[in-house]
Amino acid sequence: MTLPAEAAGSAPGRGRLAGRRVLVVGAGTRPSPEPDPPIGNGRAISVLAAREGAAVACADRDGGAAAATATLVRDEGQAAAVVLADVASEQACASVVAESAAALGGLDGLVLNVGIGLGRGLAGTTAAQWDETFAVNTRAHFLVAAAALPVLAAGSAIVFVSSAASLRAATGIPAYDASKAALLALCRQVAREGMTRGIRANLVVPGLVDTPLGREASRLNPGRTARSLPFGRQATAWEVAYATVWLLSGESSYVNAHPLVLDGGATSFCCPRQVRGSPPSTCRVWPVRKVLDMANRTALAMSPTVPIRRAGLRAMMPAK
Repeated sequence: MTLPAEAAGSAPGRGRLAGRRVLVVGAGTRPSPEPDPPIGNGRAISVLAAREGAAVACADRDGGAAAATATLVRDEGQAAAVVLADVASEQACASVVAESAAALGGLDGLVLNVGIGLGRGLAGTTAAQWDETFAVNTRAHFLVAAAALPVLAAGSAIVFVSSAASLRAATGIPAYDASKAALLALCRQVAREGMTRGIRANLVVPGLVDTPLGREASRLNPGRTARSLPFGRQATAWEVAYATVWLLSGESSYVNAHPLVLDGGATSFCCPRQVRGSPPSTCRVWPVRKVLDMANRTALAMSPTVPIRRAGLRAMMPAK
């Protein structure tokens, strides 16, 4: 399958973030032994923001990874700053905002793209692992957003990067799933408080994405991708980046407190992954005709006097 230029990261910029100053927390990409590894979400977001005209502060706990991203940002013709920060630390959550604002002369955008997953199942997760996961995946987002709101210019935008793991129990890592799910509630509160100054906050919710981290997760857990994927592939990090840049840009000026699910439709109509040790699943995707027929029969049973109109159903059905 040939990817669109945007999904492949080869499309030109259109100036959608011209003059903006964006802090990306988690801007690095983890090292990979592969000769031509895919780009990570944070790096793709940083590079695309620059391609669209923004100066970017690249923050990461790995200084080398942040510096590599900053080089790519400069290659796009934009200013870049490298900020070393491990947001598991409360102090780092405040300093990363202050240092980035000082380096760029202010901030107009914030992207929070950090996350870890510790433990396995309820019995295999300690209280310490739970707390450490929440410290990075939820508390850090709260602290950075709280520090950023007074600093961000009016009309700015914040994007939290969550995970489709927040929508259903699928990873087997309850601390990860729960901490990512908590981001939606946090996002809504940030959006509510930011509205007085025209600051929006939204959430990107990616499904499986082809990144170095994703490939490592699949290597450790082959069942992660052992199912039919929408369009026969995972998302690319560039597709996550385009969703993020759209939410940062004026194109989404009336989108606020919104979770943008980016999973190709997997959580809507595809079967969940097989849970290790469970009996074989008989779940399958129902044909459209059968779904509509079942809906019609259900409606008739529930309200015989107000049936779904057959003509309407026939209009929705594909031709035989």
